[in-house]
Amino acid sequence: MKTCRFILSSGLMLFAAAGFSQSDSTGLPGDDFSLQGALALFKRSSSVEEFEKLLNTESSNVNNLDLNNDGQTDYVKVIDKFEGGVHAFILQVPVAENENQDIAVIELEKNGNESAHLQIIGDEDIYGEEVIVEPDGDDAGTAMMMPSSGARYDHGPAAWLTRANTIVVNVWTWPVVRFVYSPSYVVWVSPWHWTRRPVWWRPWRPVSWNVWRPRRAVYARHYVVVKQRRVVGARQVYRPMRSTSAIVRTRYSASVGRYRATRTSTTIQGKNGRKVKVTKTKVRRRR
Repeated sequence: MKTCRFILSSGLMLFAAAGFSQSDSTGLPGDDFSLQGALALFKRSSSVEEFEKLLNTESSNVNNLDLNNDGQTDYVKVIDKFEGGVHAFILQVPVAENENQDIAVIELEKNGNESAHLQIIGDEDIYGEEVIVEPDGDDAGTAMMMPSSGARYDHGPAAWLTRANTIVVNVWTWPVVRFVYSPSYVVWVSPWHWTRRPVWWRPWRPVSWNVWRPRRAVYARHYVVVKQRRVVGARQVYRPMRSTSAIVRTRYSASVGRYRATRTSTTIQGKNGRKVKVTKTKVRRRR
């Protein structure tokens, strides 16, 4: 009898775990691309070309996208837009011969002789809203603090500066960051497109959410979702270049609509009597 109860209890626990795992999925394509994982690969890379290759390597467990629903993972190419000391690395998928869809953009800015910071922003068509992720200072290099108003930047890998107690990681020690700010760097634009792919690339079949979820979860430890954009100039560099796909919007319109329906906006009285718009999400989804 005890054995039967144990088996029944174990079965119920497994059923509950499976149900939780499924409910944790947003149903959006962003479930199948880890923003945290992309930053981890960027940190590991010595060049932008190597970063692109890692993104499209199955064992990296960052990319599980199949935006055109052909039963194979999509190739994610990287395009660097550089202007005024700011890099915008666009992560983009060719969805059809004449359609591309941006997945995310890594925004990088050098703010001192030996200091730089970055964020990755997930595209709203892929994640339902813009999702901003950055290193949390635990593992991703030397952390620094942003300066308060009127404070000066102390340059160097060990600089700590304060602004609203917000930790911002100095990524200058990352090999790829030094590489793209070296005088010999040639701005990277991926040569691959819909009909031309690298010979080394071997697409694989996307896995289910139950299998994929724990694989991408390993990257969440050292990268955190935030609300504040830090590389302000990158938005002006990237926004005119943003690519969206009608195929993707049509396929995921219902899922995006349901996701956005969980968000409500209210206007409250802020400081100095000014009205402030506050957006709340009923179901918090951590990426």
